Amino acid sequence: MAGDLAGAVHLYQASLAELPTAEAHTFLGWVYSFERRYDEAIAQCKRAIAVDPTFGNPYNDIGCYLIELGREDDAIPWLKRAIDAPRYEARQFPHVNLGAIYEKKGQVLDAGGGVWEGGRQTARLRSSGGGLATLAGKG
Repeated sequence: MAGDLAGAVHLYQASLAELPTAEAHTFLGWVYSFERRYDEAIAQCKRAIAVDPTFGNPYNDIGCYLIELGREDDAIPWLKRAIDAPRYEARQFPHVNLGAIYEKKGQVLDAGGGVWEGGRQTARLRSSGGGLATLAGKG
């Protein structure tokens, strides 16, 4: 089913009809983003947050979609909420995304801090054996 976005949308919608989860809403939003349907993607992420406000992915994803729409200032609070989310394994992404916004705004010290913290979070995951290596059975 590689590249079958319509099929993916159908399957996520069927899954959500059976059992609404924050993950399914977030991933449906991700599929919409591949089609540049950012408003629908953001709406799905907000539904994900309503189901589980502790899940960090939808906060970061909303920030990313707002960046794509050229609304960097609106993205900042969402990215900060991703950083603070209790259930989020990929904490480096919002740091790096914030760093990119601050760099674009000429806030060099803030940009460097975001990139540095993103690198620190990535190193922490690698040293703990977490992340994708664990999922793949190699951690």
